[in-house]
Amino acid sequence: MVLTLDVHYKDDASAKSVGILFNWNDVQPKEILIEYVRETEEYIPGEFYRRELPCLLKIIEKVNINDLEAIVIDGYVYIDNDKRFGLGGHLWQALNKQIPIIGVAKSFYYGNTETVKQIYRGKSKKSLYISSIGLELDIASHFIIHMPGEFRIPDLLKQLDTITKEK
Repeated sequence: MVLTLDVHYKDDASAKSVGILFNWNDVQPKEILIEYVRETEEYIPGEFYRRELPCLLKIIEKVNINDLEAIVIDGYVYIDNDKRFGLGGHLWQALNKQIPIIGVAKSFYYGNTETVKQIYRGKSKKSLYISSIGLELDIASHFIIHMPGEFRIPDLLKQLDTITKEK
């Protein structure tokens, strides 16, 4: 199984964390997991992971991590060419380096060209930026390129985003 995760923050410093369990070729989720976090850390530029990581871990606590092949996050594993960790790298460390992490980012992160692979899906002229740890970047990119959906964002990742933002 694969777990994809996302978090949406509310004005009152609370958050909604959502996870979707699926297999790479699935069109529909196997399971949707939702957790509400009453208080989150304040956003600190350059340390986004401090705010997001606890929210992601709340969802991961609900699954048997031994059943996971990979975790897909909205963001980066590395934030620069020197391999300084972004959210994905910090998640990998928090999970004792047991599960590969794949980052799928929608925008280019300045100064990060060697640790990501730019991919195109469907007929989109806008790319996605894939990063990974614990799994070769080419393999991670292959999985994301071939996920179901004919548009830039794979269908299950788009569904995750929609659920996360719903009230």
